[in-house]
Amino acid sequence: MAPHHEDTATATPSHRWEEAGEAWGSRAIDWSCLYEHYSLDMLVALLPRLGVGPGTSLLDVACGSGLAVRVAAGMGADVAGIDAAAELVAVACDRTPTADLRVGSMFELPWTDDRFDSVLSVNGIWGGCGAALDEVHRVLRPGGLVAISFWGQGPPLDIREMFKVFAFHAPEQHRDSMRSLNDIATPGVAEEMLEKSGFSVLERGGRISTMEWPDAETAWRALSSVGPAVPALRSNDVTALRDAVLAALEPCRDRRGAYRTRSDHQFLVARKRES
Repeated sequence: MAPHHEDTATATPSHRWEEAGEAWGSRAIDWSCLYEHYSLDMLVALLPRLGVGPGTSLLDVACGSGLAVRVAAGMGADVAGIDAAAELVAVACDRTPTADLRVGSMFELPWTDDRFDSVLSVNGIWGGCGAALDEVHRVLRPGGLVAISFWGQGPPLDIREMFKVFAFHAPEQHRDSMRSLNDIATPGVAEEMLEKSGFSVLERGGRISTMEWPDAETAWRALSSVGPAVPALRSNDVTALRDAVLAALEPCRDRRGAYRTRSDHQFLVARKRES
């Protein structure tokens, strides 16, 4: 059994996975084609650290539209994944039909104890989500590895300016939720979460996440596809919101007119302690 967080009872209900899934899946095609490439540098860093290769059993928690699943399967791994967004999981299934992909909650993983050699979560487990790490601990074999990533504090942190626009235009309760989730960027918070769930932290590192779009319309389609954009889109004039986001993005436009963001992307690798 995984050690349980003292805050498990309060953390789990505050993350309504069906609601989050609806938001993140609302523009699934745009997200999968125009935004998910933010994770490429992190996948290059983390998949080798997790020992992913032929025969490795890997679970991707908050797998989105399955870019990591596709890459890991291409490396020979036996891959499973779960996400709250049914539309994103549908894309992931189309990309990798052989993977075991489920729609559901990371707080109630539908796999047996000690099932996986390694677990990955790229920007899926955030502040207040300690109960999800308890579940990761349960399904990971003794001595198995877990890797999580999240936005750091920068510099650089170009993506923060766009998220600040969405937060400013969102209802107050959504702004409070975003602040709580982003607590994981505070030094020591992620390490403490992993330790409480029964892991020994092996390494902390970082990469620079780069996203690129050829023009303003493509950049807007990409940025408006993220889950945190949905409350702002529902509460504001879309044209005015688009103009505000693109104004925040303007410093990232190069001399050819393309947009390029660079952002601090942090990761931790930890091992499940053997009992």
